[in-house]
Amino acid sequence: MRTIPEIVELINSSEESFIKFASANDAGKTGGHQAGIYIPKNVISMFPEINGPRGENRNEIVTVKWEDEVEEESKLIYYGKAKNEYRITRLGRGIKFNSLFILIKLDYKVYQGFILDENKDEFLDYFNLNPSKVGKGIIIKPNDKNSNTQIDLFDSSDKNLDKEIDATFKPRARLLLQLGDQLIKNESIALVELVKNSYDADSNIVEIYMENVDNPEMGIIIIEDDGFGMTADIVENVWLEPGSDFKTKQIANLKGSPKYNRLPIGEKGIGRFGVHKLGNTIEMTTKAMNSKEVFVKINWADFDKYKYLEDVPIKIVEREKPQIFKGEETGTNIVISNLRKKWERGIAREVKRSITALASPFENNDSFKPSFDILDKPGWFEGLLKWDDVKDYSLFNFKVTIEGGIISKFEYHFTPWETMTKLFPNDIYEDDKLIETLKQLRFKNEKNKEDFFSLSDYNIGKVIFEGFIFDLDSFILKLGVSDKKGFKDYMKSNGGVKVFRDGLRVYDYGEPENDWLGLDYRRFQQPTKAVSNNLILGAVYLDRKDSSDLREKTNREGFVENNAYKAFKNSIVHSLDLIETLRYTDKRKLKEIYGPTPKSAPLMSTLGEAKLYVEDKVKDSEVKTQIVKYLVKIESDFKRVSENLLKAAGAGLSMSVVVHEVEKILYEVTKVLKVEKGSDRVLKLIKHLSSLIDGYAEIIRRSSKTTENIIDVIEQALFNVEYRLGSHNIEVIKEYKNYDGSKNIKIAKNLLIGSLMNLIDNSIYWLQQKYIKSIEDNIDFKKRIYINLQESDKLINLIVSDNGTGFLIPTDDITEPFVSAKSGGMGLGLHIASEIMEAQNGKLLFPEEYDFEIPEEYKDGATVILSFKK
Repeated sequence: MRTIPEIVELINSSEESFIKFASANDAGKTGGHQAGIYIPKNVISMFPEINGPRGENRNEIVTVKWEDEVEEESKLIYYGKAKNEYRITRLGRGIKFNSLFILIKLDYKVYQGFILDENKDEFLDYFNLNPSKVGKGIIIKPNDKNSNTQIDLFDSSDKNLDKEIDATFKPRARLLLQLGDQLIKNESIALVELVKNSYDADSNIVEIYMENVDNPEMGIIIIEDDGFGMTADIVENVWLEPGSDFKTKQIANLKGSPKYNRLPIGEKGIGRFGVHKLGNTIEMTTKAMNSKEVFVKINWADFDKYKYLEDVPIKIVEREKPQIFKGEETGTNIVISNLRKKWERGIAREVKRSITALASPFENNDSFKPSFDILDKPGWFEGLLKWDDVKDYSLFNFKVTIEGGIISKFEYHFTPWETMTKLFPNDIYEDDKLIETLKQLRFKNEKNKEDFFSLSDYNIGKVIFEGFIFDLDSFILKLGVSDKKGFKDYMKSNGGVKVFRDGLRVYDYGEPENDWLGLDYRRFQQPTKAVSNNLILGAVYLDRKDSSDLREKTNREGFVENNAYKAFKNSIVHSLDLIETLRYTDKRKLKEIYGPTPKSAPLMSTLGEAKLYVEDKVKDSEVKTQIVKYLVKIESDFKRVSENLLKAAGAGLSMSVVVHEVEKILYEVTKVLKVEKGSDRVLKLIKHLSSLIDGYAEIIRRSSKTTENIIDVIEQALFNVEYRLGSHNIEVIKEYKNYDGSKNIKIAKNLLIGSLMNLIDNSIYWLQQKYIKSIEDNIDFKKRIYINLQESDKLINLIVSDNGTGFLIPTDDITEPFVSAKSGGMGLGLHIASEIMEAQNGKLLFPEEYDFEIPEEYKDGATVILSFKK
């Protein structure tokens, strides 16, 4: 370990040296870049290797020698295309925030490096420097090689000519008014912030009551709790200090409250100023144990009379005789008067709903009970349904526990009403095949599509997600809901998924205007399967001390949307997707038994009945002829429209595959061109790309039936997905090549190719899921797809089988539109394949184990049969 004088001597004997204090960004605390040291532009003359023109990236490998005799191949980088930023990376060691970084130039591309943590001041004293003079970084160039005192400091200007003026920020008095107005969105959030403060103060009861709120001059709002209160010192140095870090330190030290061991929910130190949103005058009375009662009165109008915040006079009164909290009582009482606005029934009902929703309706929290009433307006809250009034209307409920990046516990229950005598309950747990296969929570990185991240990568802790799902279909409601309008209104106002941390609500998740999980959009995309906000009452529970990576926004509207939040959100959406998949099966049974007449193919039936009726009942032959003529035309037009829509749907489903495949080959073409300039390989890739696009174009051309060789069709479909199969390391067992039976079938070739591609696409996905699980279980697994042809007297059967997970939902449901076990899957592939086979007078079959000859390896995978007439 070199001494400071030795380091100074080395600097004095060198040509130049760069020193700076490591910022939080340098130390990698912000996650904003690759770890390394930022080099300010005013010292870039020391690093001419990367001093490039704007719009061009440059980098250079240099050697950095450290005092432990370790040499690192570090990299000097200029990000000229996007950031216009210089940095040195690959330093090979951790850099702490605020440590002193020293880089001494020994030779061309050779540097000596030091990182000082404890003896920084001693080093600075040698050069008569202070931290502010070092700033973002300076160069030291000794004028006299034999002296350690005469130095030349280079930065962006000549310091000897500059005049330094000491200054401080001077917050304006109106800043607090702006905090209240602009950071607190509405009255509900303003009151919720005050209730949070009561929670942090170990309150058991928080009472909010109002009078005359429809008259701003006469109205008052009172918030009173039985918490541990505040002393005069806390009021002066914490409560009256905007942005106080008092609670932040408690959280950092995991210091819980004395009675209920609660970690603070609020930590920004500004929420209390939201009272300005409610009224212009605030009177606070508070008392702590073994302390005097403290009284503070603030008139917000005073803040417009004074220029600076420090000029506003505030009087804190310590009362010898308590007026509110007498004896051993403690707590805080806040009276707000001179109200900012006239309250109306709608606002009051919304606030009532918000206060009621502060605690989860599914859990009894006897240690914290907020209440809200308007004493002179009891009729304003009439007709408001409560959770107890609607919970028995739910048909489905669930509870999911997520730990360490996997679903560790899972419960799903279908609970038919007593009036639904033809249905039976259904209970699913974590040992179900669907849950077992998809319990791992891994999500693709948005920037790097090949990179995955997991919930376990962040400090989020255990997540519990539970909820109740309802059904608003009219045929369901008539089976047991008396107040249908009240029930629908309740679900519209209260539906959604709310988030609770340590039992207290995190706003504004689950509010009607915040569809944070995109439920309504998912419902629009998958109307049969997905659940919208007005169908679910859900709650997500987090532990405050374990979820430090989920940070609340300053404006109190949810969490900062960092990577931890994205992982958290994706885990909830993934869990809900599993629940929706299970619910679909039970919902289908419910609809089959109690729903209206199925609408799968009613039009043709209705037209047929109409024609028979006309033939039998209409006597006028001319009129009869005209009616039948139009009925035949309608039937013909409907068939044509259906066929065109079917083609369009097939083409649409294939489009994402087209883009994926073509992009992949174009990327490879570009790469080879850069390396080889021009070669047979490039020509081969270009031809392959052209053929591939021709293959896809074939899918969306007119689909007239022709006699085709089925082996040629299979080969074309495999050719279209060849590169994707290769990139996923999937082996295709082409047993169909040994088939010597009848090969000709009359089909729409393009539609069949699209159907086969959809089947292969499904196999690719589920083979990957099994592969991921095999890695976790330390099992050797090879991904394979088996394709064969078998014939009977009248049929040719095309077998597509894989050795993946197998079907995770009943095959009776899997061909229904918008039904998929894939997370985020559209659920149209098998539906369209089934429809196409019907249109070709064939069938899409899901065989039992011994219906067809299939190798043992594929018995537990997914097998689909496309069955054609010869």
